Amino acid sequence: MHHDGGVRIPNPLSLLLRRTRTLLVAPLVVLPWLMAPVAAEAAPATPAEMGLYTRIAAVNVCISRTAGIDFDKAVGIAGETIAQLLLGQHKGEIQQVGSKALTIEELRRGSINSAVLGAAEICPKEVPADVMKKVQDALKQQGGSKPAPK
Repeated sequence: MHHDGGVRIPNPLSLLLRRTRTLLVAPLVVLPWLMAPVAAEAAPATPAEMGLYTRIAAVNVCISRTAGIDFDKAVGIAGETIAQLLLGQHKGEIQQVGSKALTIEELRRGSINSAVLGAAEICPKEVPADVMKKVQDALKQQGGSKPAPK
């Protein structure tokens, strides 16, 4: 009940903004947890884990774009989240890359690329046309036919 005795009807835009704000703040809440000290038995990220992380990043880009977030910003946030996860949980090591731990900059570049490729597959309409063209051209050079996060 509202203070004047009437029933208060929520404004749909207000509800959307509140929900979107939560989505945008979520990585900030999760990052400290990801950066927590890693147990001694931390292992390099497996191909299955990398596939999961790529999907998570791609879905985050798609959700952000649907909420009206700029593509570069959406990809940057998704990429940074995955880079920090790889650094915090796997000490920057990825099985597919070898035994050398990657730097945060290398992790960021790879994570951003993975987020873009994943978004191109999952929500191509949310990816700018020029980016989709670059993705398609790169895949043709590699002999692929569609974006597929691995």
